[in-house]
Amino acid sequence: MRTLSQLLERLAEGGIEFVVIGGYAAVLHGSSQVTQDLDICTILTEETVKRLREVLRDFDPRHRMTAQKISFLDEPPVGTQLQNIYLRTSIGVLDIITEVMGVGTYERLRDKAQIVSIGGQAVSLISVDDLIAAKEALARDKDLITARELRLIAFQRNSKLK
Repeated sequence: MRTLSQLLERLAEGGIEFVVIGGYAAVLHGSSQVTQDLDICTILTEETVKRLREVLRDFDPRHRMTAQKISFLDEPPVGTQLQNIYLRTSIGVLDIITEVMGVGTYERLRDKAQIVSIGGQAVSLISVDDLIAAKEALARDKDLITARELRLIAFQRNSKLK
């Protein structure tokens, strides 16, 4: 998990606007889930891709969904429209998506996100309600288990506030 935290810190330090989603977000919300990757949602503009390349340069980012494991520093060409980027770096797996199933786009996630501190960096974290909706929309066994756990965590938090 430490390497994922380093990856997250580096992205935040690089000035990239994103919301943490997926398994790592579940862990930050208190889930006991174990995760091996970092998932973020952002808008993949030409400027964002440029910043991602700068931020990840030292970590040998490679497209993990291609047989050749092409370097992200070289591909895709500047100006290519992208929906998602799936990378393996020397410090962890990073999945970058533009829309979360069951919830919506980056802007929608950002509006309901909470701010947390990771290594002294302010980071946007998907709301627990949005994360539950996303996990339920995926409907894989592991996601449904995590969604149930997150519902319990949210219930316990709300009970303490009353």
